[in-house]
Amino acid sequence: MNETIEKLKTQFGADIGEIPEFRGEWGVTVPRARLLEVCRFLKTGCGFDMLTDLSGVDNLGEEPRYAVHYLVYSLAGHARLRLKVGVPAGEAAVDSVVSVWGTADWYEREAFDMFGITFRGHPNLKRLIMWEGYPHFPLRKDFPLAGLPAELPATACNAGAAEPAPMNGGPFVAGIGALGAQRREPRSNDTMAERDEKTAHPGHLEEI
Repeated sequence: MNETIEKLKTQFGADIGEIPEFRGEWGVTVPRARLLEVCRFLKTGCGFDMLTDLSGVDNLGEEPRYAVHYLVYSLAGHARLRLKVGVPAGEAAVDSVVSVWGTADWYEREAFDMFGITFRGHPNLKRLIMWEGYPHFPLRKDFPLAGLPAELPATACNAGAAEPAPMNGGPFVAGIGALGAQRREPRSNDTMAERDEKTAHPGHLEEI
């Protein structure tokens, strides 16, 4: 893996940054402008012939706010590498890598659907999980756990509006008590006032 990273640095210079090794996984950071070049080089020059995963990340409160992570694999070398590309909130777009690895197709659609990151040059960039016209992006950090209201498509079995799900007694909260869990999520409170009232008492037993 060190050899691969050195090849990348030789080819692309200071544009390649190393991510510290973690549990045997190595990675590099790549600028958005050179993503396609790097991916093509990894496939043709380093033998990374498979994209095994791609995911969006929301680093709310940081800049760039978003990132896209690519996990690539060399079948011959039995090696894995992570690529990380920063994506600013003001221009949440990055080049599609479908032309390099066909498996990127639905991964990119999922990241678009959940985070609102656009993949330029994608052959069919449309929502994968939510319906077309849905105005929100459910995996963004500022999307509430209970959800947001939205109009359902006319083709839905029960057309109308999707409503937020309640926290207290709702589907996202396990009924297991634990001490000192005031700061854990999800919290079984429908409002911030309820949470503040409960957590004001040191001996409170909160459901998580």
